[in-house]
Amino acid sequence: MSSLHKSRIADFQDVLKEPSIALEKLRELSFSGIPCEGGLRCLCWKILLNYLPLERASWTSILAKQRELYAQFLREMIIQPGIAKANMGVSREDVTFEDHPLNPNPDSRWNTYFKDNEVLLQIDKDVRRLCPDISFFQRATDYPCLLILDPQNEFETLRKRVEQTTLKSQTVARNRSGVTNMSSPHKNSAPSSLNEYEVLPNGCEAHWEVVERILFIYAKLNPGIAYVQGMNEIVGPLYYTFATDPNSEWKEHAEADTFFCFTNLMAEIRDNFIKSLDDSQCGITYKMEKVYSTLKDKDVELYLKLQEQNIKPQFFAFRWLTLLLSQEFLLPDVIRIWDSLFADDNRFDFLLLVCCAMLMLIREQLLEGDFTVNMRLLQDYPITDVCQILQKAKELQDSK
Repeated sequence: MSSLHKSRIADFQDVLKEPSIALEKLRELSFSGIPCEGGLRCLCWKILLNYLPLERASWTSILAKQRELYAQFLREMIIQPGIAKANMGVSREDVTFEDHPLNPNPDSRWNTYFKDNEVLLQIDKDVRRLCPDISFFQRATDYPCLLILDPQNEFETLRKRVEQTTLKSQTVARNRSGVTNMSSPHKNSAPSSLNEYEVLPNGCEAHWEVVERILFIYAKLNPGIAYVQGMNEIVGPLYYTFATDPNSEWKEHAEADTFFCFTNLMAEIRDNFIKSLDDSQCGITYKMEKVYSTLKDKDVELYLKLQEQNIKPQFFAFRWLTLLLSQEFLLPDVIRIWDSLFADDNRFDFLLLVCCAMLMLIREQLLEGDFTVNMRLLQDYPITDVCQILQKAKELQDSK
């Protein structure tokens, strides 16, 4: 470890040990990348995403309260009508004349259960192919959810619920208009069949099952948006970061901590996932156009070339912006980009500058290429040095 890196770690530790965290100082340090040693990144992300307050003294009580709240969500929302839940203090609910599997009443718990299955099937399809270039999400977690996997309480896992449902997957497709491929061409394809995954022994669960549960709970708590394809790519890097925390005490609660950080992050970017807002000032179309207007200010020649070839930002920037670049780079590089995004107090303005920098860094290829060549460049971005991209974006920010 270099002396410079040791010095950076010490700088972070100095800021984080203060009774009241100096947020601006933490942002300044984090913007240049957060060391992963000692769980520093996990802790900084929780502060930057407003999960932990700046007052250290309240951390223990807030974490205990939030983790218990998440356990309550699991108790209330991962349910199966007709199954005894005596251990959870809920009386047995048999099929009755008033409530039965064919009851069309919106208040029917059976009706709710089947509607939830539609959302669950889409989530399941997406989380099983999360980050296929690494094996992490297919491996067993060291901390399976004992609340659900304890056979005495008779809860069924979401995985079993998916396996038992007979709904057709095509009835639950929720792809956004114009986005038929949310994965980058350089990513490997995941196994297409449920049977192609290694079956874990009873009492174990894979990391993707934990992510599935987080997304399902989020969809239940946020029915206005529920689940939209691509949310899995937002929660994945968050969960990976927390689930690989070297501090086992924090790592054990990666699921609950990820849920609340994901919820806070989605509160800032959820408009990107709501189609009815696409053309509003807070919608994704406005942000894509902002990338081009920024490019026009910074490099009018390149802007005119893309306009001449009728290369619209929808063709590539939709995915860049909606998924916070999580599909354009390998996971460690995505995490490094997110350090800077989370640290910037106008972080999603900075994301626009990152996208603009990505265009300007391949300007020579774009100026020489035809439509087909340029589309290939933009949909399978060639530069892998994210520090170069972030440096260029910072230059654009400073030149405003």
